[in-house]
Amino acid sequence: MDSVDIEVLRTAEEWRKSGHRAALGTIVKTWGSAPRPVGAMVAIRDDGQIVGSVSGGCVEDDLVEKVREKFAAAKKPELVTYGVTNEEATRWGLPCGGTLQLVLEPVTETSGLSDLLAKIQSQQLVKRRVEMESGRATLEPGRWQDVLEFDGRVLSAVHGPRWRLVLIGAGQLTRYLAEMARMLDYHVVVIDPREEYAAGWDLAVVPINRGMPDDVVREMQLDGHSALVALTHDPKLDDLALMEALKSAAFYVGAIGSKKNNDARRERLKEFDVSAEEIARLRGPVGLYIGSKTPPEIAVAILAEMTAVRHGVSEPSWAAKPKPRFDPSACEVKQTT
Repeated sequence: MDSVDIEVLRTAEEWRKSGHRAALGTIVKTWGSAPRPVGAMVAIRDDGQIVGSVSGGCVEDDLVEKVREKFAAAKKPELVTYGVTNEEATRWGLPCGGTLQLVLEPVTETSGLSDLLAKIQSQQLVKRRVEMESGRATLEPGRWQDVLEFDGRVLSAVHGPRWRLVLIGAGQLTRYLAEMARMLDYHVVVIDPREEYAAGWDLAVVPINRGMPDDVVREMQLDGHSALVALTHDPKLDDLALMEALKSAAFYVGAIGSKKNNDARRERLKEFDVSAEEIARLRGPVGLYIGSKTPPEIAVAILAEMTAVRHGVSEPSWAAKPKPRFDPSACEVKQTT
């Protein structure tokens, strides 16, 4: 499971190893209504093959021509600007006079992409620094708060999982949620002390911690780039993890279960050292209401809500959880003999 950036980096390195010349483009600055954000990447091969996007298709054709004519054989990176004037913005299809700058660098052995990919695969957050004068790249440990920086001399970008997702329980839903979350650049950790569940966990790229949830969550020191979802339905495990997560700076804390069960959970949390304000942060039932029934659908609903929270988007009206309707037939007692 690859994020978009990892796919671009891996493809560029595969092209280099197969004998092709290639260039890697990274957006370093935008003005106005640029179609893609800072940090977006694209890789272009010497024959015009392309992966990734920096403009949603507006300037990619011109980049392909530049790579074919010059950049694939270049010795060092160069800064390329699109849309300086309104006329140019219109020419390139950039909306509302938008402008973007990107660093276009030749992919060589000194680009360090192989080592970078190996570190990302091992769930490390890595800062890659590229010198504009030489094209040489160096790698160093990244931090959650690091962002892309460019001063005209050095391009510094962070790769790997920028967000953390802690999942309590190693059941079937956890597997789907973990695999999907990795595509969204989450570093995923599963916590489950239960032998029967831990023994069946075989998703090698996602580690499982056998410690007690409250101890592990406390040690992880969840920050504003962290989320936690409790999935066991076992209060002895879920509540302990939630107790610590709700007191942390985690941007999202949720729990599986019905509204009735989560209301009961909130009452239980009052008995611990958790304030009313902290309890109010709990998202339960977890996920946007999209009528999901199966584990993959529930995983989509949870990640959709997490994504909305990350981007500061309020819950859309169509995703509001409906009030339960009274069904008299559900209360009928059938006589048996």
